[in-house]
Amino acid sequence: MNFAEVLTKKYFDMQTIQFIQTSPEQLENKISNRVEIQLQEFLKHFTPTQPKEYLSRQDVSKMFGVDISTVHNWCKSKRLNPLGIGSRVYFLRSEVEASLKPLNV
Repeated sequence: MNFAEVLTKKYFDMQTIQFIQTSPEQLENKISNRVEIQLQEFLKHFTPTQPKEYLSRQDVSKMFGVDISTVHNWCKSKRLNPLGIGSRVYFLRSEVEASLKPLNV
């Protein structure tokens, strides 16, 4: 038995061809619905991520209108999570914004 015989026997004997009457509009709707579902599933797995934005101590102090020593105190009290390279200190913007807590007024 050669490859063509195996392929024909394995894949084409199991297929059944059915003819279903449908209008072109119905066919178009079914195809577009299926494509939309598949596209949404694809986009769930392959959405581009935004690059992380880093802020310096000066940026954070300007953002909140406070002195740099206040930013330093927030780091010491674990309100902010500093990241560093050498002598430089940075903060992730998302973490700085997440550190804000609602006030009970």
